Amino acid sequence: MQYFKRIVDLHKYLSQARSNGLTIGFAPTMGALHAGHMSLIHDSKLENDITICSIFVNPTQFNDPADLEKYPRTVAEDLDLLYDHACDVVFVPTVLEIYPPDGISSPDFDFEGLTDVMEGAFRPGHFAGVAQVVYRLLNIVRPDRLYMGQKDYQQWTIIHRMLEQLQLPIDLVMVTTVREPDGLAMSSRNRRLDPDIRMQAPVLYQALSEILEALMEGNKDYRALENNAKEKILAAGLEPEYVQIADGYTLQPAHPAKPSKRLVVCVAAWAGEVRLIDNLFLDQ
Repeated sequence: MQYFKRIVDLHKYLSQARSNGLTIGFAPTMGALHAGHMSLIHDSKLENDITICSIFVNPTQFNDPADLEKYPRTVAEDLDLLYDHACDVVFVPTVLEIYPPDGISSPDFDFEGLTDVMEGAFRPGHFAGVAQVVYRLLNIVRPDRLYMGQKDYQQWTIIHRMLEQLQLPIDLVMVTTVREPDGLAMSSRNRRLDPDIRMQAPVLYQALSEILEALMEGNKDYRALENNAKEKILAAGLEPEYVQIADGYTLQPAHPAKPSKRLVVCVAAWAGEVRLIDNLFLDQ
């Protein structure tokens, strides 16, 4: 496994790879890696000659400085895990490498309301930071395929729109959420959960699954389904921020009178001091 901290060294390696006609798959992460991240690596290795994973805790996407401070940093463990899963390249830049003192230029994106709802409403500035760092990393790596997880469905949709606007020849691949045996979506934040609240956290997946089942049975009372899910989550001891049945492409609240080709059910809730998100979607 190749290890790089500097862009100039990574570029030398990638330039040689491209000159040999090799394809490149890229999975950007913030570290604290788990089986969900490894599913990105696995899929990339199936479809590309070289798989690159970046580990970079991006400060510009944290609207709460305390959340940035608490975010788990486990680089040594991460490197071992990537080695065990035969990742070809790992890129671990510093903040100054990604955001040099003389600044970087990035386009103004029009996300047409995608950043205003759900996560965007509760985490102001978050997606501006996400778009900034992904744009920067894509300019550095220039992959053929970009791998991101379904768990961050809103993020995936926003990056998809960004690639469309930039007209970049990069395939964005959504990798299905990997779950614990009890249904909890794997997340780097799970390791911070109090053991008692961890036992209750699967209620998020249970609530989403019940909504999805109701939708499949033809239930059109979307707002009632959302409210019932919130009550279920509250009863389990978590504090929901939102439960939203949304159009899977615009991310705006879905309405029965305006049929959607895809419905996505998204949730965010506080499990003690840890904020968790999850989603399920239904193609119609």
